[in-house]
Amino acid sequence: MSWLSYRQVKRGRFSLGTLDDYPSHPEPEINLIPFIDVLLVVLIFLMISTTFTRYQELAITLPTASGVESQNQVKQIQIAVSRDGRFAVNGKIVERNQLSNTLSGLVQNVTKQDGTINLQVNIDADARAPHQAVMSALEAARDTNLSNVVFSSQAKK
Repeated sequence: MSWLSYRQVKRGRFSLGTLDDYPSHPEPEINLIPFIDVLLVVLIFLMISTTFTRYQELAITLPTASGVESQNQVKQIQIAVSRDGRFAVNGKIVERNQLSNTLSGLVQNVTKQDGTINLQVNIDADARAPHQAVMSALEAARDTNLSNVVFSSQAKK
């Protein structure tokens, strides 16, 4: 009855066998395969969940010109639009309904003998000016057939 006999077994930390069956200091080892598996799953998840956005921009190549500056001085009409929507043409305050008439008078004074107009309208609008006021200045320039319109800005400090 050897299989029924009881013998005293020194039990260690685990009850899987005696301490004599195992080496006293097992070699530590790191199993890298589960670590690599987890990293591959994370990589696949990131690749699938990444959104590839396309920027909606126009690819514009600006034209170049090689020319000499014009000797003719372009005459300018300054239209200032204040924060509260008031207008000043060349430093003189003008009402909104008189803006087209004032520009027409200036155009008639500057028109060349051959009938061409060489004027530049410079709109200096306050950053908080109403949009309607700026549009009124543009409409007045359009009504007087002035197509050379520029907007002034200042550089950030």
